Amino acid sequence: MDVNNQNNVLKGYNMLLYFAGSMIMFEPNEECITDFWTKGILRNLPVSSKNPNFIKAASQLRDSCSDLSFSGRSMHDDYKRLFTGKDEALAPAFESVYKNHTPPGQKAEAVSEFYKAYGWESKFKGKISDDHLGIEILFLTLMIEKYLEFDDEACRREMRNEIRRFINKHILSWIPEWNKDIQVHSKTLSFKGVGTLILACSEDLVTLLNEADGGNKIKN
Repeated sequence: MDVNNQNNVLKGYNMLLYFAGSMIMFEPNEECITDFWTKGILRNLPVSSKNPNFIKAASQLRDSCSDLSFSGRSMHDDYKRLFTGKDEALAPAFESVYKNHTPPGQKAEAVSEFYKAYGWESKFKGKISDDHLGIEILFLTLMIEKYLEFDDEACRREMRNEIRRFINKHILSWIPEWNKDIQVHSKTLSFKGVGTLILACSEDLVTLLNEADGGNKIKN
């Protein structure tokens, strides 16, 4: 895949991440529900993938648009059950909840330290924890945007390494387990699809960036 095509695919994944991240961070408003569900925008995603999780996410989101039991109220209720209250939530969107131990011989790296290394501070700091999935996705999209700005291949290679390192350490290290809770506890296909989509996009980004390096994987 040439650079232009790769960049266009990455832009498509970034769009999906923006959507999914906002659905996790904020209770869905009526405008969002109308645009994405009632108008059926989610029937056609901006990228395609052979990843089974992506295919599943696309199917869940597409079916949620035609779900006769779908309503804005059901999404609001589902959001509150799944994500509201770190202790009461059925699928709390916090890395610290799912990664509460460190393998022997390894030092835990707080996601805040990753942000600091890039001189980035969330505008929600003090309101939403740095390890909230919505914040982590926001940072990931900014890293991808930075990558897309580079013309120099050495800079692009280094940024590919950093994006994969972030995804592996701070997203794929806990999102699979989190998504299992989403699939079990969500009462709407909408949030089931959002959960699977986040997992699938994260997996696909690592694969795409590996392919850009000739299939070589970095050591975490």
